[in-house]
Amino acid sequence: MAACALRRGLLSGVSKYSRKHSHRILSVTDINSCFEVYKPRLQCRACGLLGGVQQKRFMSSRPEGKILEPVGVFEAVKQHGKYETGQLFLHSVFGYRGIVLFPWHARLYDRDITPPVSDSKPEPPGAHGSKEVKGKTHTYYQVLIDTRDCPHISQRSQTEAVTFLANHDDSRALYAIPGLDYVSHEDILPYNSAEQVPIQHELFERFLMYNPAKSPPFTPRDTLKAWQEKNHPWLELSDVHRETTENIRVTVIPFYMGMREAQNSHVYWWRYCIRLENLGSEVVQLRERHWRIFSLSGTLETVRGRGVVGREPVLSKEQPAFQYSSHVSLQAPSGHMWGTFRIERTDGSHFDVRIPPFSLESNKDDKAPPAGYTF
Repeated sequence: MAACALRRGLLSGVSKYSRKHSHRILSVTDINSCFEVYKPRLQCRACGLLGGVQQKRFMSSRPEGKILEPVGVFEAVKQHGKYETGQLFLHSVFGYRGIVLFPWHARLYDRDITPPVSDSKPEPPGAHGSKEVKGKTHTYYQVLIDTRDCPHISQRSQTEAVTFLANHDDSRALYAIPGLDYVSHEDILPYNSAEQVPIQHELFERFLMYNPAKSPPFTPRDTLKAWQEKNHPWLELSDVHRETTENIRVTVIPFYMGMREAQNSHVYWWRYCIRLENLGSEVVQLRERHWRIFSLSGTLETVRGRGVVGREPVLSKEQPAFQYSSHVSLQAPSGHMWGTFRIERTDGSHFDVRIPPFSLESNKDDKAPPAGYTF
């Protein structure tokens, strides 16, 4: 039974496919490696376009006729436990092929669930509503994305999920590593393959080796273990925040990136990854963003703008999700962010979708740039 995805719409409905039937995957022509280090300029407020981005755009000259080929065999989805390093999978929402590097155990704060008030996490000052949320442990995975699929998910999900500050005099410089992502346990559709190199990514053979005696047959090299250990503070996923408004679910994952000195003051940087997901059947479009940014220094900033990262994505039953990352800075070691997205229906009416409030917390120790980012 062959694993499957349609590489144009990229498997928006793969979770609906019956595993009792064979499906095939659309191959794409060769493209440049998705692992390229590039240097954009940080935008220091909530999520317009990155200024002066020198981003490599992937182009693919696809054949006129769709070529289908099998890539592997679906395995049973794990209802309990976690997937191991080397597990091949299809992303159930975005449809790309990937492989698990290692798991993270995060605290998921789901505002769609009403838990007991005790041991809950309080709302930031001035945030909307008064609901308190209790976190629960949830498994996410650091994964490699197959570079052949990067061009076909670029309009739905960014493929540079890991970013960090550069180690030189330019305190606003940012580096990104394309082809890495954080994937929730329920988005993993596991499969196996007879290929010794089933995923195309610059880091695949540097991080993993083929071992047919193991299951899955890809085991971590010492380079992967060393990379994880040295870069743990930059990669670590700790808190995930989720809330649904009128069938539009917003998930936020914040990451602390470090501190830089600027004009005799300290500037603290965070990256946040946001996923919008249409759980209904109505076609809608994101039109505006409205952020509130509270700093421990006592400032409260409001940011409004069109779309997100220069886009106004349409969320439909066929393409239900959009995922992006952006960055924010504070002149204080902690703060909070929350806000709304203005969503437009096909009849022209609008409604606001809540962005769950999330903390911006700095680590006690200043971070040095990660090791080995010049792979």
